[in-house]
Amino acid sequence: MRVGPDTVGRIGRGLLVLLGVGVQDTDEDARSLAERVAFLRIFEDSQAKLNLSLRDIGGSALVVSQFTLYGDCRKGRRPSFSQAAPPEQADALYQAFAAHLASLGVPVQTGAFRERMSVRLVNEGPVTLLLDSDRSF
Repeated sequence: MRVGPDTVGRIGRGLLVLLGVGVQDTDEDARSLAERVAFLRIFEDSQAKLNLSLRDIGGSALVVSQFTLYGDCRKGRRPSFSQAAPPEQADALYQAFAAHLASLGVPVQTGAFRERMSVRLVNEGPVTLLLDSDRSF
């Protein structure tokens, strides 16, 4: 991941976590979501079954703050971001999520909050998931 000419984060095998923080999110949500990310069984075992977690494979996480995940496009022609947390709250919970994930033994790299970043992804496998702290899906 780059900000301008500088590389600010890079991982090998693991997860790219695009983290949207909502106005209702709390530190407990950050902690709970970090635990789910660390232990969710989404990597293949020797029988090609999704049976291993990020911790099981010794993987890393690249965590990128992404407020646009809260873009509501149901009305009009321009997304509304009214449910995205304000920057101070979002940054604090973004940092808390990364710290909680690291405390679970997952090596974490982060982006630069509120910066324009260039993120490259090599997606090996069929798994792209949405996790929601409200567990509404």
